[in-house]
Amino acid sequence: MSSITDPDTGSFRLSMLINDTRYRSLTFQAIAAVILALSFAYLGNNLIQNLRQAGLNISYDFLGAPSGYDINQTLIEYDSRSTHSRAAIVGILNTLLVAFLACLTATIFGVLAGVLRLSNNWLVSKLMAFYVEIFRNIPVLIWIIIIFTIMTAVMPAPRAFRGDEPEATMLFGAFAFTNRGIYIPAPVWGPGSIVVVLTFIASIVGIFVYRRHATKTLYETGRLLPTFWPSVALLFIPVILMQLILGRPVGLDYPVLGGFNFSGGLQIGAPLIALWFALSIYTGAFIAENVRAGIQAVSKGQTEAAGALGLRPGRIMSLVVLPQALRVIIPPLISQYLNITKNSSLAIAVGYADVTATLGGITLNQTGRAIECVLLLMLFYLTISLTISAVMNVYNNSVKLKER
Repeated sequence: MSSITDPDTGSFRLSMLINDTRYRSLTFQAIAAVILALSFAYLGNNLIQNLRQAGLNISYDFLGAPSGYDINQTLIEYDSRSTHSRAAIVGILNTLLVAFLACLTATIFGVLAGVLRLSNNWLVSKLMAFYVEIFRNIPVLIWIIIIFTIMTAVMPAPRAFRGDEPEATMLFGAFAFTNRGIYIPAPVWGPGSIVVVLTFIASIVGIFVYRRHATKTLYETGRLLPTFWPSVALLFIPVILMQLILGRPVGLDYPVLGGFNFSGGLQIGAPLIALWFALSIYTGAFIAENVRAGIQAVSKGQTEAAGALGLRPGRIMSLVVLPQALRVIIPPLISQYLNITKNSSLAIAVGYADVTATLGGITLNQTGRAIECVLLLMLFYLTISLTISAVMNVYNNSVKLKER
């Protein structure tokens, strides 16, 4: 057996930076940091010199100039007279919207497919295996184009809803599925609507508190409290009562066919639906494999012990196996959420105006400020990725099993 011994402590000498193990790692890290800083300085100086020779300089003044182009779907007010910076904000919000929706639905698809793939039913398990293998082995760009093409080719045009005997009819008189997207009722916020919204948020918090109480009661006393119907009652009854008491402050604006298209209501464009659905089913296939691996990582002894206590298979999965499996899969789940956010940059293939399409596409082409636009894009994706990673790591640390 070999052992490493440090030199005797005494006055500091320069040779100790290499020979003393207490300082050697710090010395090499300092040298690497200096080399890295010099490399970035050389590249930055080279960039500035080349731009100066070409008569260019790095400037972000173009962000205050009028954009001069329209965006088909926006979450905030915007028109062609707005500035490039506002167009970039519209693109950022659209990116965050589709990333949030896709993360949510991909998690649902992935958990369901991962659980059902381990089903004892041969047909169900093979169907889930078929879904996983088909979707994760074909690039997401192809799925985006396929879904968008199917939507625009199969769904009826708005004119099909016109006439005494229309070719298509609205669902419940409120939802219209067209090749331009889906039209749904839009909320109308009247005086007092904030109270209804706060009641709804309080109801959701109450559901989490009640379900936590039910779980604690089960673990401490073995008594199983009902959760489904109380949760439904907590979600709807307080909101409905508050809505009636305040005189229905929250209304609905229904879409109405007028001219060549629907007016009123809220339009969810076909590009957004295609991108959202494609990202969800594609990433859901990867999450399904993570869920399957997490379930198989739980000891079978726990399943057998739960069965010996008289729990049914569904209860064993929801109360014993799945809670532990979901804790295990959080680290790979972070990577999948990051992939969804970055893959949303493929939105330009179907005309969805995300930040890559606005700032990195039209604005870049109009202004010629390629370096500035690319730097801003890199900063945005780096910031949002680090934020997602940090939030999920905090959540992972809060729910992971504590071992001594």
